[in-house]
Formats: sequence, C-alpha cells, structure tokens
Amino acid sequence: MNLENRIKQEIRNIPDFPKLGIQFKDITPLFYNQTLCSDMVNAFISGMDSKPDAIVGIESRGFLLGFLMANQLNIPFVLVRKAGKLPYKTISYEYDLEYGKSKIEMHEDALKSGWKVIIHDDLLATGGTAEASSHLVEQLGASVAGFNFVLSLDFLNGKNKLINHSTNIKCLAHY
Repeated sequence: MNLENRIKQEIRNIPDFPKLGIQFKDITPLFYNQTLCSDMVNAFISGMDSKPDAIVGIESRGFLLGFLMANQLNIPFVLVRKAGKLPYKTISYEYDLEYGKSKIEMHEDALKSGWKVIIHDDLLATGGTAEASSHLVEQLGASVAGFNFVLSLDFLNGKNKLINHSTNIKCLAHY
C-alpha cells in the first residue's frame, strides 16, 4: 500500500468538529504508528530539492513532524506560535480568518538573513496560517524554499495563497 493510502487509513474523521458541518481530519492516530511516522518524515526529506537551512513549524501539530525533520537533517527547528506564547522578543503578523483575525509570532532571532526554509504544518486548508508564516520568514530576510503538509483539503484551494512564496508545495495525502 502506498504512503498516501496508509495515511488515509489511519486518519480519524470527526463529524461536526469544531462546529456543525465540519468534517475534522484527526491526525493523532498517525502518531501511534512509529513506522508510518518515520516514513512520512523520510518522504518529506527525500522530496526536498536541496537541504534547507531551517524547518519552520506552525503551532501546534506542525511541531511534531517538523522537529523530527529538522533533527534528522541536523538543522534548526523554528516555532511559529499564536501571539503571546513565545517568551522572547518576537515579530508578528496579523491575518484574516473567515470569522475574524488571528496573529502569529516568531522569535526575532530565529532565522538568519539569506536562509532558505521549509514551512511545515499538518494540514493545508485555506492556506492562511502558512501564508502568514511566510511573511514572518520574509520579515527576517529569509526565503521560503517550500511548504510541507501531511494532508491537503484540495477543495479549499489553499495552494493559491502559497504560490506567491514558493511553488514547492508537498502534501502526502489529498482530500
């Protein structure tokens, strides 16, 4: 069975979460299978055109495989978190959601100018948070070498927001 089918076999669908009409794709069962986790990390790494200078993981599920990738590549792992969650000096970016606004932050010393980074998260939906993360990366003088996602909800067209930052968008499973 190929990797995409193995991932889909483990995904748990939760109807009407977090609100009525949403079919939530729960990735937590993926982490019960260490072989599958290793295979996902290896798929992300083997799909890279070149070794990035850092992996940027988006809170919170983007931390899980993002850290494993960075560790395996022996490069820094950088956290993007919701506003007010990081303890040191930060830069921030505010962006629109369907129902309001949100703000994310990164430590101001997390990336070096000229670095090429991969932004990683568990799910590509509308692309808003990944795009906002791109703005943080660019504020620090680094560039987005690509995006990695475990799942993509293709019908929401999230890639359209990301292609201005990088056309290198890897998703392991598509819905």
